[in-house]
Amino acid sequence: MTAIEIMNGRPASGGYKVDVSRGGHDGRVSSEWFSRPDDEKYLSLTELYASAKGRAEQSRTRTVESAAIHVEAHRDDPEMLALVLPDAEAPVAQTHWSFGQLASLVSAPATYLRQLPSALAGINLQYGLTNHRAEQVKTMEVANGRTELRAVTGPDYGRIYDHELVSAVQRIAGDGVGDTRWKVPGVLNWSTGVYNPMVDVTKDTTTLYASDRDVFLFLVDDLNPIEAGTLPDGSPDLFFRGFYCWNSEVGAKTLGIASFYLRAVCQNRNLWGVEDFQEISIRHSKYAANRFAHEASPALANFADSSPQPFIQGIRAARERIVARSDEDRTDFLRKRGFSKAETGKIVETVLTEEGRPPESVFDFVQGITAVARAKPQQDARLTMETRAKKLLEAAA
Repeated sequence: MTAIEIMNGRPASGGYKVDVSRGGHDGRVSSEWFSRPDDEKYLSLTELYASAKGRAEQSRTRTVESAAIHVEAHRDDPEMLALVLPDAEAPVAQTHWSFGQLASLVSAPATYLRQLPSALAGINLQYGLTNHRAEQVKTMEVANGRTELRAVTGPDYGRIYDHELVSAVQRIAGDGVGDTRWKVPGVLNWSTGVYNPMVDVTKDTTTLYASDRDVFLFLVDDLNPIEAGTLPDGSPDLFFRGFYCWNSEVGAKTLGIASFYLRAVCQNRNLWGVEDFQEISIRHSKYAANRFAHEASPALANFADSSPQPFIQGIRAARERIVARSDEDRTDFLRKRGFSKAETGKIVETVLTEEGRPPESVFDFVQGITAVARAKPQQDARLTMETRAKKLLEAAA
């Protein structure tokens, strides 16, 4: 079924009906959207790449002895500390992040040091660098009007630059705003249950983010929804593909890529109806760049070009596999898979409420489990239950 066929007869604004009571919920993108100021939001991958690439071109890395770093406090600026690195032409300013990394290197509490006058903080930090066991560290300095120390890491830190990840995404997504099938997502209208994939990319809707310490991107293929069975009312159960990825060239986080199917994205950039969530991550260890080239980048390309048939067949198999026809069957099915008596009752009750009948197929139970998981306030508990649901679905395929 094509996107045009699905959209025929829909509201003039376009879109298609979705059922977000099914599947999981993912708030990762919403958290990024909520916390980013406007200057960390980008309207295209070209714009994002230019920013990340330009920053990298202005930077240099080198390895120095920690004991050779000299801390310098400014008398005319009691809030400022600078560092004099070996063979440097001038002192370098620290960012909030690099100061924390340097303090951690000498086992000093960064939060406490930031509360001290710069002269006193400098004395403490210098003492730590001078008396701590000397070791090599890798620095990353950026010249942008003034020279800043952006990162202090171990000598074997395998840096993957932010622009390298953006470039890998560009190879499958172009500009990320509709010139390929991959784009910034649309938005769900909660009052009608219609998901509209055609939304202007603005600072309020974009899902392309970067700061001086990280990059995060989320794109979807929502103009080509996939039908994987039907809903209780006979209408198609529609999904589309999505992925998000992240990186930090200064050591704030790993590099990672998560791919999944989902049913909708709301205005606050929460993901609804998530199924088949897959994630890979790469630590910035010595051979991280090689792992990115051989694992992460190809995985992204493979997902972009892959057929949805295995996913569709898995959903259909789970719908067709009847595992319970009585209340006793339902209780046995869940209890044998480690669900408590209370959880079992909630799962069955949830399916009965949402579907108008008790669970019978593996798919029914999976939807009930994920619905109960969404209501759990603790993230770890929610993820644990969603993982158990995923394993049930995989076993049925």
